[in-house]
Amino acid sequence: MTNAAVVRLGGVRRRRPRFNAGSTGLTLLAWVMALLFFFPIVWMILLSFRSESDAATPRLFAAFTGVNYDGLFSGDVKIAILNSLNASITSTVLVLLLAVPAAYALSIKPVKKWTDVLFFFLSTKMMPAVAALLPIYLITNDLGMNDNIWALILVYTAANLPIAIWMLRSFLLEVPREIIEAAQVDGANLVTILRRVITPIIAPGLAATALICFIFSWNEFLFALRLTGQNAKTAPVFLAGSIAPEGLFLAHLCAVAFVVCLPVLIAGWAAQDKLVRGLSLGAVK
Repeated sequence: MTNAAVVRLGGVRRRRPRFNAGSTGLTLLAWVMALLFFFPIVWMILLSFRSESDAATPRLFAAFTGVNYDGLFSGDVKIAILNSLNASITSTVLVLLLAVPAAYALSIKPVKKWTDVLFFFLSTKMMPAVAALLPIYLITNDLGMNDNIWALILVYTAANLPIAIWMLRSFLLEVPREIIEAAQVDGANLVTILRRVITPIIAPGLAATALICFIFSWNEFLFALRLTGQNAKTAPVFLAGSIAPEGLFLAHLCAVAFVVCLPVLIAGWAAQDKLVRGLSLGAVK
């Protein structure tokens, strides 16, 4: 045998898999890159359980303490996280309710000049967010909606709707037309088709779109900083306010940052299977 050893198993001659140096190297490289990306999060968690003096001069082996988390969930951070959850979840639900019919109209039942409509949606993402800040601020101020969480919900819905329509349209293009035609023959109307036929098929795509919209809304900082005050401030605004101009604050900042990142980490971990399926849907014909 020149290329590989042959073994006899159950009367069947099988070849032993050869060692592939290239595949092993790529696997090791992937693990190294994953550890490099994950190390800052681990270091942030470790510093959050250290005293301020130990965090200022970090050492790998130092005493752990939970003083940075004492009372953290009973103060302003609790209000900020609840505001972020309210704005992110509500805006994501509104985006999906609006994006699914729009994507259906632009894919399965295309409207006239649908390409112009798609590029109009895309063009709204090309303008810098700071350029729209002053007009939106003037509108919310005239409506008396400054420091109101519903102002952020409407802004986040409008900001995430174009990308959601583009993503859902790519998923809807993979839905077999025969299934929709069969439902129409059985007498199903548009609402029934969307709810009972299309939604179960594109469930991974819906999960991926919802998670991305949720992350975008959760991490948004500019509009949350300028359109909110004490009552409606979100978690990123509270996190930025935890940076003190003097004194030691690194351990407390890491504790707040970990608490702020936790909902996104939990959502990503819970929907990881649907996220991978959704983002890869339609990649292979």
